[in-house]
Amino acid sequence: MESPAKVFAEINGVRQGMFVQCADPNRPVLLCLHGGMPEFFLTERYPTGLENDFTVVWWEQRGTGLSFSPDIPAGTRTSEQFIADTLELTRYLRARFGKEKIYLMAHSGGTFFGLQAAARAPELYRAYIGVAQIVRQLESERRAREYMLGQFKRRGDSRMVRRLAAAPVTASAGTPRAYLAVRDRAMHRLGVGTTRDMRSVLSGLFWPSLTCSAYTPAEKVRLWRGKLATGVSALWDEMLAADLAERVPELSLPAYFFHGIYDYTVSYQLAREYVTKLTAPLKGFYTFSDSAHSPIFEEPHKACRILREDVLAGTNDLADDRR
Repeated sequence: MESPAKVFAEINGVRQGMFVQCADPNRPVLLCLHGGMPEFFLTERYPTGLENDFTVVWWEQRGTGLSFSPDIPAGTRTSEQFIADTLELTRYLRARFGKEKIYLMAHSGGTFFGLQAAARAPELYRAYIGVAQIVRQLESERRAREYMLGQFKRRGDSRMVRRLAAAPVTASAGTPRAYLAVRDRAMHRLGVGTTRDMRSVLSGLFWPSLTCSAYTPAEKVRLWRGKLATGVSALWDEMLAADLAERVPELSLPAYFFHGIYDYTVSYQLAREYVTKLTAPLKGFYTFSDSAHSPIFEEPHKACRILREDVLAGTNDLADDRR
């Protein structure tokens, strides 16, 4: 297999970068939308195998990673802009690879605008795959806090209990800074964060990003400059306020949803409830019983089997509740 290609294209007036990874460039194209930060660097520690069945495009969205620039106006980081960028990049990839349609896979925060992009232009995609699908994120955060508070009480961790108790998540206050300051650390301690085995952002994300051979030293700096620049943004506030079940009650293309049962970054239960009610020509919800927030990285063999036997075949035979 060839090394991933680093590709840049102007998307809606902004130079944006992506890694293209494939064993055979004639395979179907899979566009991957990341969440809070680019994820390609994780493939060195957690190989996905996606490139065996797809031409995988790991896009780094405007303002992040390869696409970071301090000149990009902060005001353009909105869901409408990300939806527009997704659709424009899709058209670019269709032309570049000579495909009538491609597959769209979104993870975590990427599902917020990925789902809306698929709903808006279903003619561009063969299927939508939502990994840790956001639905009602404020309610997800409220449930996560309650769960973590209970777990740390049972463990007798008085310091974490104090910090979480002092930072309630409410409809009026949203996610206060005190909650966000402890959220990731608490989730990783309990194994309900990025992955089941990831215990901190430092060891699980920061160090692997620094050792990833695909990035130049300058690009590694931009990766984290982009992460720090996004922080708690207007897009986060929009995610908290939205109910995607109301925005996207139906889809006109096949839709597949992968979710780790230990995921408290994005609620497993809320996603499952959404898929049950969603109207689509074909749909499937898949529980990953050994995963938290990143089943593509945590259970890649299962993910690839579903993608190969259900998604590419246009069936839902492996889904939890076949419909």
